[in-house]
Amino acid sequence: MKKLEFENSTIAYTDQGEGEPIVLLHGFCGSSQYWEEVVPELSKNYRVIVPDLPGHGQSDPFEDTCTIDDFANRIKGLLDELTIQKVTMFGHSLGGYITLAFAEKYSDRLKGFSLVHSTAFPDSDEAKKGRDANAEKIKHEGIQPLIEGLIPKLFSADHQNETYVETAKKIGFATPPQGAIGTLIAMKDRPDRNKVLETTNLPVLLIAGEHDQIIPAEKTFSVKKATIRQSVIKNAGHMSMYEEPKELISDMKLFLSSIYECC
Repeated sequence: MKKLEFENSTIAYTDQGEGEPIVLLHGFCGSSQYWEEVVPELSKNYRVIVPDLPGHGQSDPFEDTCTIDDFANRIKGLLDELTIQKVTMFGHSLGGYITLAFAEKYSDRLKGFSLVHSTAFPDSDEAKKGRDANAEKIKHEGIQPLIEGLIPKLFSADHQNETYVETAKKIGFATPPQGAIGTLIAMKDRPDRNKVLETTNLPVLLIAGEHDQIIPAEKTFSVKKATIRQSVIKNAGHMSMYEEPKELISDMKLFLSSIYECC
């Protein structure tokens, strides 16, 4: 892990490989480790930058309440610090919400982007109540009960007994409570960003898991047009980077090769 100090905060990240830069953003209560099966393969042909999002892993949480836009601003700040002008961005779940915010605000910094088990829709009223309840749960019980209940839901029935389920739990347990609570509120308050998909001229890849219990395919595939590719990862739930990494990597490589005409 590398660390940068800027905006009175520390952001941790990995930076591997050479070539055109790509950015991978992880999901809620995850870290850069979520991409550990993906990075070695992609870094053979690309420069792969994988941050711990604020309030996750080894990155500091925001000092005050935050929005999804604040996360996007922090990623833009990281790219500025690394003097990287344009990237292709892949966002998993929460990372997808941030990717959409980034595409809305900083489209000139993107070659293309992808939502991986994510959606442009906002939270439903029921989901918003769930975010608040989980924030209260963390305040009163700590992070562990939330993670114990959350992580099994991220994986399909065929993958419940795999060792990486425990790996995901360990990553989740390390999430600072302040970071998790702030992120829950930011996700709850995020706007509908289907307009970003409808209006962007950038290449887009939408990836869904066949058995995703968190964000079903119809929520991911909300906009259809010529510049948007769709892919369903067979046998995967919400965590194809662990469940079916070869299939995910294949989709990512195909998308990247269409943008950069190489590799």
